[in-house]
Amino acid sequence: MTPKIVCVAGPTACGKTTLGVLLARRFHGEVVSADSMQIYRGMTVGTAAPTEAEMQGVPHHMIAVAEPSEQWSAAEYVAKATPIVDDILFRGKLPILVGGTGLYVQSFLYGVRFTKEKAPDGLREQLAAELAEKGPETMYAQLQAVDPEAAAAIHPNNQVRVLRALEHYRATGKRLSEQKAESLPAERPYRSLVLGLDFPERAQLYRRIDLRVDKMMENGLLPEAELVYQNRERFKTAAQAIGYKEFFPYFEGNAALEDCAEKLKQASRNYAKRQLTWFRHMDGVVWLDAAAPDVTEQAVRLTQDFLAKG
Repeated sequence: MTPKIVCVAGPTACGKTTLGVLLARRFHGEVVSADSMQIYRGMTVGTAAPTEAEMQGVPHHMIAVAEPSEQWSAAEYVAKATPIVDDILFRGKLPILVGGTGLYVQSFLYGVRFTKEKAPDGLREQLAAELAEKGPETMYAQLQAVDPEAAAAIHPNNQVRVLRALEHYRATGKRLSEQKAESLPAERPYRSLVLGLDFPERAQLYRRIDLRVDKMMENGLLPEAELVYQNRERFKTAAQAIGYKEFFPYFEGNAALEDCAEKLKQASRNYAKRQLTWFRHMDGVVWLDAAAPDVTEQAVRLTQDFLAKG
């Protein structure tokens, strides 16, 4: 029988961590993070990684497993997370995937088979040179022209992913969307219940995001951001992550701290909209009102029904 997995997905600051831990405690589960930034060591505040207190004794996996200098892809994530999930299942526990990185969640649940594409020698360097010469807007426009679907899923400022998508196209002649369609197996590796959290009024989510940023500032976000800034040439992914790059103008003496914090709130709100767009396009997501007083009871009932089915 195909093994079962529960997933808690949704935008930033919607309560995924709390619900994931609750379900893990209730159903003898272990949490597997599906967050592209929580994988990095020493970046706990800016990535909203769960604290020991928030984990409530529940084992958490795929958090702080990589150096900030490493650049991970969805392929890397799936390769590392799969044996962890299989081990949780082998031990008779319930894997609970929790995260807001849609590409990671979808690639894992759908069983995407990633091929080892060897880019021609010098292609990556050529693209980096083009970026330096023409600027990020031109490179993003190039991606929109050759692979509009991939471009729609990538923020124009995420130069790492823009160049990676262009590299894939130039190396293979295929769009990422084509490669994705060809890489799906006939059957998915897990039967999954995907619980999506959202708020009926967007203003509720935005208030939570603003409060989270304020709390991050109190909990030491600035020293973390400064560490990333000082190592921005080595920490390439982190240097483009929401939560850090917004403070670079402050460290350069070009902006007030309050203005940078406000920029972070706006960037986080925009990111939440992109996350929701991604998860809305995934099939089979069961959406829950994160503000409902009985949201946990709903989630527990849905999980019970899912696990009871043959």
